[in-house]
Amino acid sequence: MKTLLPRLYAIIDRDCFAAESDARLAISQFARELMAGGVTLIQYRNKSGSAREMLSHARELQRICAGTDARLMMNDRADLCLAAGFHGVHVGQDDLSPAAARMVVGAQRWVGVSTHNPEQVAEADLWPVDYIAIGPVFVTGSKARPDPVIGLEGVRKARQLTNKPLVAIGGITRENCRSVIEAGADAVAVIADLLKEPQKAAAEILRTM
Repeated sequence: MKTLLPRLYAIIDRDCFAAESDARLAISQFARELMAGGVTLIQYRNKSGSAREMLSHARELQRICAGTDARLMMNDRADLCLAAGFHGVHVGQDDLSPAAARMVVGAQRWVGVSTHNPEQVAEADLWPVDYIAIGPVFVTGSKARPDPVIGLEGVRKARQLTNKPLVAIGGITRENCRSVIEAGADAVAVIADLLKEPQKAAAEILRTM
């Protein structure tokens, strides 16, 4: 059965809260505001912290999302996905393979994978994943060494290569999200445009789409 994704896939990046005196508290408050704005799919991403920090943040997110409609995804770490009781794991091209991630988290949790070009999308279509992420669609500042921008045409090409749910990522905002959906994406992943006034921003993105 095809996975049904909400239109907005919010990503909480630990690096965006580096200046906070208590990142755990700041992240949990941010997640509350996202959910108040209608977000029901959240990924926790931490590329620089320790496993201990990641698990601490993840367990707090799980605590505040318990009893809600929100699904939680762990970036990269299938083991921490299980330890924190998350709903799934998202892996990149240089992380644990989707097949291996599936073996770790089992059949009931979601597995998503990042792709950056048509060849990777075609390959991912053969893997046991619940959705495929494609990007960066636009210029993004969320990665130190981003892959080449694919534009809306890249989203259209990806849509032609797979029937799996497609998540577009990279530089997506309230101003351009509708064009990304119209290009064929089932959902948009957003980081930076949610940071200021997250409840309002999330509601506006959902309303725009």
